[in-house]
Amino acid sequence: MVGDHCTIAGDSSSLHSQRTSKSGLSCKMVLQAVGKVLRKSKTKPNGKKPPTEEKKQYLEAECTKVRVVDFDLKELVVLPREIDLNEWLASNTTTFFNLINLQYSTISEFCTGDTCQAMTACNTVYYWYDEKGKKTKCTAPQYVDFVMSLVQKLVTDEDIFPTKYGKEFPTAFEALQRKICRYLFHVLGHIYWAHYRETVAMDLHGHLNTLYTHFIVFIREFNLVDPKETSIMDDLSEVLCTPLPPTENHVTER
Repeated sequence: MVGDHCTIAGDSSSLHSQRTSKSGLSCKMVLQAVGKVLRKSKTKPNGKKPPTEEKKQYLEAECTKVRVVDFDLKELVVLPREIDLNEWLASNTTTFFNLINLQYSTISEFCTGDTCQAMTACNTVYYWYDEKGKKTKCTAPQYVDFVMSLVQKLVTDEDIFPTKYGKEFPTAFEALQRKICRYLFHVLGHIYWAHYRETVAMDLHGHLNTLYTHFIVFIREFNLVDPKETSIMDDLSEVLCTPLPPTENHVTER
């Protein structure tokens, strides 16, 4: 999956003065001319102003402090000595899939083809690639449906995620694992970017923060997603993955 970063650059202009045989421009006319040029320098070639970056509510201190656990989540992702690596990855990935799917369901009624006409996160647009590699721009709910349907198919396939004793994991398991985690990251990113206000309104941001932190430390521990892919959320990741001092833990009781 490749995300297209939507960056907009302004087209600068310079102010040109003209000599005149008359007594010259009045102070008011000069100020008007300068103001017009300055406004033009901040405008795109098509005459529309580039959108200003919206303040990220999910980075506000009062939001990032809200969690549902008060311990370092890194302790939960370390591979136990007696557990096979692939078994550990499969078990955790299946759990993350279920939890992220559940988290998305809490805001799904707000994520529609009208409100989310593209799958976005931090000014990045994600396109869906089908089995033949065809690139498709779709709405966020369509994209999430594609993700969840694909992951559901994979984690319930005994040939890919075996549950019976003695059955081997396929050679392509690592690649599929990375693909799943990359898609799940896209869903989490979209929830934060497009539906964080609704999440806060339902008092579920503590759950989202905890889930996101757990997922990030997991994929970092086993290098499951390219850091370039997750860099768009590095500001949030660094805040949430830094353990809070004991006096600042805001744990939501459930």
